[in-house]
Amino acid sequence: MLAARHVVCALSGGVDSAVAALLLRRRGYQVTGVFMKNWDSLDEHGVCAADRDCEDAYRVCQVLDIPFHQVSYVKEYWNEVFSDFLNEYERGRTPNPDIVCNKHIKFSCFFRYAVGNLAVKLLQAADSFKDQTFFLSQVSQDALRRTIFPLGGLTKDFVKKIAAENRLHHVLQKKESMGICFVGKRNFEHFILQYLQPRPGKFISIEDNSVLGTHKGWFLYTLGQRAKISGLREPWYVVEKDAAKGDVLVAPRTDHPALYRDLLRTSRVHWIAEEPPAPLVRDKMMECHFRFRHQMALVPCVLTLNQDGTVWVTAVKAVRALALGQFAVFYKGDECLGSGKILRLGPSAYTLQKGRSRARVAPEGSSEGPSKDPGPCPTP
Repeated sequence: MLAARHVVCALSGGVDSAVAALLLRRRGYQVTGVFMKNWDSLDEHGVCAADRDCEDAYRVCQVLDIPFHQVSYVKEYWNEVFSDFLNEYERGRTPNPDIVCNKHIKFSCFFRYAVGNLAVKLLQAADSFKDQTFFLSQVSQDALRRTIFPLGGLTKDFVKKIAAENRLHHVLQKKESMGICFVGKRNFEHFILQYLQPRPGKFISIEDNSVLGTHKGWFLYTLGQRAKISGLREPWYVVEKDAAKGDVLVAPRTDHPALYRDLLRTSRVHWIAEEPPAPLVRDKMMECHFRFRHQMALVPCVLTLNQDGTVWVTAVKAVRALALGQFAVFYKGDECLGSGKILRLGPSAYTLQKGRSRARVAPEGSSEGPSKDPGPCPTP
């Protein structure tokens, strides 16, 4: 992960700030060059020197292939620096405007601009297997600005090599931390039932509604997992849960169509760098990728923005085991854009197939008319 690697470099149009930007870029930072215009008056030849300096700063950004921004603090400079400069001379003193300028302009006005307006991007790590952007997708911009990820550009093998070379052998052989955050790996059912009351229910086949067995609580299961049903040798998989009745609907085969959906709706999305991204605001739709499990392959999708900040996510191809409560995490290239909790699901491929089958066998001339495919209205 490369989060706090974005730096703002004040460019004066001179050589020192130009080389500073160059060195920062070579060290792997995402650099944005910013020119400050703090004085408006023309020189003795009728030319605004600030315009010349701004042009030079812009050319530096072109050469280094970095973004260029311009800000103006003419009013602030006059009130905080130049007025003090004149007042001091009027009193017979010898002022130092550079110190006052650093205090009030560069490290006050400009600092607030840099922190408040130039967002940090969250980028995927060099080691895709250890990339943590999925888990960081709800972290605030304010926190990311103050965070560095020293291992973001390294692979796990190289990290271990560094540890070995620096006599940290006692941590080399430790297993990766797994399981619930700060709790660790536990027998999930036994652990949860220490804190939640059992709610016995039935395993029901989604194909014929037959009862296949019983369980201790529908909340113990997630869509896509294998259901351990006593007395059955063949594997069955969780495809839906009925919270009202406490039943868990299951289907045979790990690739059963009841496991596949291509539509979901999220909670209000937490956008990391831009809220929301400009193309999504402009067009109300945007192509990107998403995942809802760590390390799963990214899925191409189209986002549709709702007025309340939630989004519909339409996958280009139906994906297996979308689950309520998980987070849909969005990516554009190497950048993690943010995420939203999955709150509603569209119909499964199995439900759509049944709808089409009913439409084909509907009697001609029926008073109710032919059945239609279930629309995109999701199930709760």
